[in-house]
Amino acid sequence: MRRVYHRPKPDFEEKRFRVNQQIRVPEVFLIDDSGQSVGVMPTAKALALALEAGMDVVEVNPKANPPVVKIIDYGQFKYKKEKEAQKQKVKQKKVEIKGIRLSVRISQHDFDFRLDQARKFLGRGDKLKLELILKGRERQHPDKAEETMKKFYHLLKETPGLNVEIEQGLTKQGGRFNVIVINK
Repeated sequence: MRRVYHRPKPDFEEKRFRVNQQIRVPEVFLIDDSGQSVGVMPTAKALALALEAGMDVVEVNPKANPPVVKIIDYGQFKYKKEKEAQKQKVKQKKVEIKGIRLSVRISQHDFDFRLDQARKFLGRGDKLKLELILKGRERQHPDKAEETMKKFYHLLKETPGLNVEIEQGLTKQGGRFNVIVINK
């Protein structure tokens, strides 16, 4: 059987602007190249004015009644929009969820090491998922698991320079305990 390849769709749809002959409405509200509003006029007249100026008519607000168009150089306009989108992308901060797994029978050294790791992750601005899985006979003592999780959280909260809060409270799923913690 033959497989059909489908091109993956982009995550976000880029905003498209209608230009010149793509504008199909009979009347438009025109803004000239200096930024002054000219007013409502037929689309053909707006196109003639843009052609006279050696520029393009670009629909900036299609939802208005009548649609708002502007006389500008479309290539330059598109370049500026791409630059703005790039700046927005750079400013975005991706928050990662880091995971730390604890145990009911964890040694003190391992506990302290994981506490230092948690402080480092929270100091960087990441979210932290604390996880504790009960194995075998440990399942008969879920209270010890809760106690370990609370002890870890309270030691994190006492850390100077961190404002630690619980984003998602203690959830129990069978023998698995989870808490998501953030630094505000």
